[in-house]
Amino acid sequence: MDKKNEISRHEFVKIVGAGAAIVAGTALVPPLSAQTKTPVPGSTKPAPGKLPRKWDLTADVVIIGAGAVGLPAAIKAADAGASVIVIDTNYDIGGHAITSGGNVPLGGGTSFQKKYGIVDSADTVFKDLTDWSVVEVNGMPEYRYNDPAVQRALADNMAPTFEFLLANGVGFEDKAPDNSGGHAIGISAKREHHCVWTKGQSAESPAGAGGTKLMRGLEDSARKKGVKFLLNYHMDTIFREKLDSGRVVGLQARYTPTILPGSTSPLKSFRSDGNIDLSAKSVTIKAKKAIVIGTGGSTGNVSFRRMFDARLTEEYALAADEYSPQDGSGELAAMAIGATLWGTANQTFERNGYLRKRPIIGTRTNYIGWTPASPLFPKVGASGLNVRNWQDAIIVNQAGKRFYNEMDDGYPNGTTEGFFKEGYVHGDWRNAQKITYKPKNYIDAALAMNEGSVAPEYSAGPQWAIFDAEAVNREKWVIDGKTVHPDYFFSAPTLAELAAKISACPYQKARMSGEILQATVKEYNSMVDAGADTAFDKPSPKYKIENGPFYAAWATFAVHDTYAGLRINMKGQVMDMDGQVIQSLYSGGESAGGCSQHGLGRSLTQGFIAGKEAASEK
Repeated sequence: MDKKNEISRHEFVKIVGAGAAIVAGTALVPPLSAQTKTPVPGSTKPAPGKLPRKWDLTADVVIIGAGAVGLPAAIKAADAGASVIVIDTNYDIGGHAITSGGNVPLGGGTSFQKKYGIVDSADTVFKDLTDWSVVEVNGMPEYRYNDPAVQRALADNMAPTFEFLLANGVGFEDKAPDNSGGHAIGISAKREHHCVWTKGQSAESPAGAGGTKLMRGLEDSARKKGVKFLLNYHMDTIFREKLDSGRVVGLQARYTPTILPGSTSPLKSFRSDGNIDLSAKSVTIKAKKAIVIGTGGSTGNVSFRRMFDARLTEEYALAADEYSPQDGSGELAAMAIGATLWGTANQTFERNGYLRKRPIIGTRTNYIGWTPASPLFPKVGASGLNVRNWQDAIIVNQAGKRFYNEMDDGYPNGTTEGFFKEGYVHGDWRNAQKITYKPKNYIDAALAMNEGSVAPEYSAGPQWAIFDAEAVNREKWVIDGKTVHPDYFFSAPTLAELAAKISACPYQKARMSGEILQATVKEYNSMVDAGADTAFDKPSPKYKIENGPFYAAWATFAVHDTYAGLRINMKGQVMDMDGQVIQSLYSGGESAGGCSQHGLGRSLTQGFIAGKEAASEK
């Protein structure tokens, strides 16, 4: 039998007892939900260090997460002749990557760079991604705290990763790479490649974006090469030969079906060929060679993310959480067997992409405008209203007060793109003097203005867009059960009544004062008359808020990227506190630390590296 197809039907289907792999004498404790800290019903979590007596499934390489790390890793491992199982907590593949815009920063001399005359090399990429002299317009050092070894591995493998993507069915727009949408990708060359955009949401393209062509192309290649997928299973425990020593040998996961409101049946993946279909509540999987962690980071885990930024309490939703939770499970499971975190400074800094103001209001899941065509729409509940012009609304904090210029895009820092016009020189101490210091503090203000906050966390609370009936007409909004969510959108004939209704939101911890909200709007209206915002410098405020009914729509910023994760070396191997490799354990993307780059470039490249190396384990 060909080795990469060695996973037998017997191995896939054989389930222990009633479907739960239980080790005699092992203490079983319920895992905690990342968001609520309450036990997940019907779940079990074995204590680390206790190995299962029997394995339900076996493969050479087991990959946790079917996203931008997992799928390249799976393909590379399969190409090397390894049998591969990819496990994912979601009902379908893709992770955050399939909901993304499909902007892929890869440099070092890709075929597209060469085709369009862009000079680049691995050495140039490495110098860029470790350039201490580059700072953003708010003074934040962009690359200073990167791990040089991690960056060297990225630099050396970026161009090969791009050619790998082309060879495995990813569709890119045939145009010159640029730096549009790229964060921390280096400024010596244009490196951002763009996937063909998929218009409209559907079962194939749940978010309707450029990430569809990226991830469906990789999925198709992986399935053709014999990769098996176990979906709807959440990894809770990684097993090592001993708790603090020896190689990694397998994992345990629990069944986590996505069942939509009004339904009794779990959501199905767009493609099912090669899927492992189990009915067990718990499953163990043996990894004969290695495990790769590609679970997408930790910004969806409130307690985890607050280690880096205590301000980010539960009201701040994770971008695209409805498709990919990013609950830190990979990091936590690895840390339980000796792994350590790395590069935490990159998470503490307010990087461009970490916290995002969105133009979608009236629904908590406001990073993506979900439509009824998406299979996830019943879970989301509302698509939200898209704000075309923030002149049509003000934004207030939980106390009912404005705190910043609503026209600001919300990024806490700017862009280094201006260095192209200012004579950027790698590693030159003068680089910082070539920018104009111009901090963007919208999110800082939102988080700091915690008037009305309450013990024990004293959270700043949500932000609300306040507008009137005339604004609805100008924006041409349709307000109904499909566009706004009843927990995050309120209307009333008076501002005082509106403030009282806002208190019904589950994340509004403090009662908003009607008197304060009325005073805020009165002051703003006076500045419209004067033609100048003397409080927050909103450019020439245009429209008063005076004609009822009045509206309040959830306008709270979203949490996005993870920049701190597991310590890895140049091969993607996970390391412990002493810098020693944990044998047979790999990681990449947002689950790994040492890199300040946003998004797909690092994830795809590190998956490419980890899959190749994992398959070479003895």
